[in-house]
Amino acid sequence: MRLLLVEDDVRLSAHLRLELEQAGFAVDLADNGVDAQFMGESEPYALVVLDLGLPGRPGLEVLRQWRAAGNAVPVLILTARDAWHEKVDGFKAGADDYLGKPFHTAELLARLQALLRRGVARPHGRLQAAGLELDEEQQTVRPSGSDETITLTGTEFRLLRYFMLHPGRVLSKSHLAEQIYDFAAEHDSNVLEVYINRLRRKLGRDLIATRRGQGYVFGPGTP
Repeated sequence: MRLLLVEDDVRLSAHLRLELEQAGFAVDLADNGVDAQFMGESEPYALVVLDLGLPGRPGLEVLRQWRAAGNAVPVLILTARDAWHEKVDGFKAGADDYLGKPFHTAELLARLQALLRRGVARPHGRLQAAGLELDEEQQTVRPSGSDETITLTGTEFRLLRYFMLHPGRVLSKSHLAEQIYDFAAEHDSNVLEVYINRLRRKLGRDLIATRRGQGYVFGPGTP
């Protein structure tokens, strides 16, 4: 399993590389944002561990560029900045998970395995609902009858799939978090709202309605 580790701290990157290789990963290293962006665009990695505070190009900018190019590789962000607004910025940029420094290597490995399980468990086929067709193998969605294909990140995919399986049903924030996160306790309502808004930007605001004090409803023309 090939993994890209992006970290400019030499001692930390050496330690993490050793631990990751002992866990069975083949690890490529990048110590700046320019190299990281190039490597992420040119190599088919199964996972990326990305530090935000990088020389050359900020980690958030690297991640935004990957997502804008349609690269949906699972990305876990590492950063010393652990305020909630930094987490939200990371998820807005397209991160799938977040781990603040300092951390235990065992937790990092557990989170990476969780990201892998999400991908392996993804069913193959197509799901249709509310005028959308979800390709569960390619992790893309398109309006029914259209040739326009929209790429989704892992968390966007899981959230949209759950909505499409339950159209017209009021789904609370806590219930949605339980369905899409392996570490639900660490993902507050601010973060879930980020993903809701990202889906609205990609698919149209009318498909996901907010029911104040209750949660969200998915479907065309929901009030």
